[in-house]
Amino acid sequence: MAASLNLPKHTLPPFLPTQTPRTPPSQSLAIPSKSSSQSQFYGLGFSFSSNLPIPSSTSFKTSISAKVSKGQAPPSFTLKDQEGRNVSLSKFKGKPVVVYFYPADETPGCTKQACAFRDSYEKFKKAGAEVIGISGDDSSSHKAFAKKYRLPYTLLSDEGNKVRKEWGVPADFFGSLPGRQTYVLDKNGVVQLIYNNQFQPEKHIDETLKFLQSS
Repeated sequence: MAASLNLPKHTLPPFLPTQTPRTPPSQSLAIPSKSSSQSQFYGLGFSFSSNLPIPSSTSFKTSISAKVSKGQAPPSFTLKDQEGRNVSLSKFKGKPVVVYFYPADETPGCTKQACAFRDSYEKFKKAGAEVIGISGDDSSSHKAFAKKYRLPYTLLSDEGNKVRKEWGVPADFFGSLPGRQTYVLDKNGVVQLIYNNQFQPEKHIDETLKFLQSS
């Protein structure tokens, strides 16, 4: 007699919820056309203006200023001194000339520099050289400055900094402050030494004198 075994069918318990697979929502990536002013990248929007002008290579203008170099004769000039008299650079031809440009009267650095030239002025005279200080201050300011510190040499007023620009004296502090620079011209009016001394206004006095005495 054959025996039979009936196995119960396995069914999920009723307390277990059945899960149906979720279909992810469809995603679309919008690709803007060439004329679109909006671009999308991973859900972030970036706006740009298509009306911004694109400069051409000819739209950039480069400003090039002349710069006096060693071995050159600098542009001549005629400026007023502390007494209001016209003084030309050509007046000093035939002797060495020390021309120093400084930012302004009465500032600490400029006062130290002016007094250093004053204290060594006789040595410059013995070397056959003349000293000229130039800044953008007017003649009355120069007169008061020279009187206060007993400056025995010429101070010239370069109002508007015209000569400074013609000589190409570099500015400091991103162009906000006129530069401090010294030029030594020989008896023929040719530059033989250029010294930039914005932060050490007294240091170059001895070096300038040594150069003049050895030439």
